[in-house]
Amino acid sequence: MLLSELERFAREDVGEMDDSSSIVPEVIAEAVILAKEMCIVSGLEEADQILNYFGLEGEQLVREGAAVGAGARILAIRGLARSILQAERLVLNFMSRMSGISTITRSCVDKAGTVRVASTRKTTPGFRSFEKRAVVVGGGDPHRFDLSSSVMIKDNHLKLLSLEEAIATAREKASFTKKIEVEVERLEDALKAASLGADIIMFDNMSPDAIREGVELLNRGGLRGRVLLEASGGITPENVADYAATGVDVVSMGALTRSARWIDFSLEIEI
Repeated sequence: MLLSELERFAREDVGEMDDSSSIVPEVIAEAVILAKEMCIVSGLEEADQILNYFGLEGEQLVREGAAVGAGARILAIRGLARSILQAERLVLNFMSRMSGISTITRSCVDKAGTVRVASTRKTTPGFRSFEKRAVVVGGGDPHRFDLSSSVMIKDNHLKLLSLEEAIATAREKASFTKKIEVEVERLEDALKAASLGADIIMFDNMSPDAIREGVELLNRGGLRGRVLLEASGGITPENVADYAATGVDVVSMGALTRSARWIDFSLEIEI
């Protein structure tokens, strides 16, 4: 993370007068971070940066992306006891949030088989880069980081101009390096978008059966090979396998960040 980000996070958590830590003697101590439940470990890179900022030494006891059980020793820490206690909550918050995202992502990736599992822009403001990285650690795809990553033509765009106009204008104004993706809610629009040269078609808020029919229509029309197909909307860890089996290339899920549960870690002083 950027130094400015780290300083902002540290200032938010430590505050102006940390009387709790000021009572701690100036002694060297050792500590360990323990997993209190099964999870996919994430956030170790960020934890290391935080520890360095507070003048502490960290030793990763497992690799990032490792599957661990309750009681696993994740990270060893050495340095001034006061600094350990000041860094504690910030380190745990990063690891808890990011490991939760990596854990739910890994579960969905396992269920989806060879179909790519991607996140969305439904992220915490100011924390998107970390949440996206946690998706990658879990085996998923980050999808777009921002609006400038690609041209996505959505339903609200198509209330203002036609699909033909939208794709033509995108081809004219966007960089040649950017892909054009069209969100469709009707099967006839999928065929139309493919014939107009869209690079990616997103089946939005459709049932698996409807998407399967759309894939077959594109196959019969000789258009399937021209486009990447993405399913999105209403996809959860419970039904991701059904959507992955429709013939699409990608399933994108807001649930990876929106529904991720924080993982329980603890920091224990070991003198």
